Amino acid sequence: MDAQKGKIFTKLSRDILMACRQGGGPDPEANYRLKDAIVRAREASMPRENIERALEKARGGGEGAELDEVVYEGYGPANIAIIVEAATNNRNRTAAEVRLIFSKNSGNFGETGSVAWLFDRKGQITGPSAGLDEDTLMEQAIEAGADDLEMDEDNFIITCEPTMLHEVRTALVNAKVPVKSSELTMIAKTSVEVSAADAPAVLKFMDLLEEHDDVTNVYTNFELSAEAVEAMDA
Repeated sequence: MDAQKGKIFTKLSRDILMACRQGGGPDPEANYRLKDAIVRAREASMPRENIERALEKARGGGEGAELDEVVYEGYGPANIAIIVEAATNNRNRTAAEVRLIFSKNSGNFGETGSVAWLFDRKGQITGPSAGLDEDTLMEQAIEAGADDLEMDEDNFIITCEPTMLHEVRTALVNAKVPVKSSELTMIAKTSVEVSAADAPAVLKFMDLLEEHDDVTNVYTNFELSAEAVEAMDA
């Protein structure tokens, strides 16, 4: 558990560093991407001193300043589309290792833009839906600047433009809406259904990508078929 938590904190620290470098500096009030990274770190129970350490590295350079943000695209087993975001101090090494994961798992490593057109960059907020009225939540979300709400008996998912993420989240928290997580994400415009036969290969492929030390986020457009879900439950 400690090792897993340490790995999560390392990735969150990288998110903070990259948000400072790519999103507009180390001031959370002027950098919505950084503000979101700090919120996610707190939601993961990352110690305050770890967050401050990452911010100090971003302000002063030094360790971590050499990290580059890279994005890889391609197709995996069952022709699912994949976008991989990573932070690395060695582009060639990381590219070779991610490419190897693709090639060893029936995937095709693509060129920049080969699958990005299948996704939209969005802010996403989730939480438990118990005790919430859908119409009221929709009104609160839209007034705060959200685009859409999906809700079932267990959870709600609110989407918004990336620059509105912190503002919408703050409005929901102030309205006593139980927020579980908020993040910048890539949402697929259409989905690919994965059969029970293909599900093990697809899930293994996803695990290998997500477990890579340099990988910060993996986005895909697949959904498990009803038969695949039943097989997994069995």
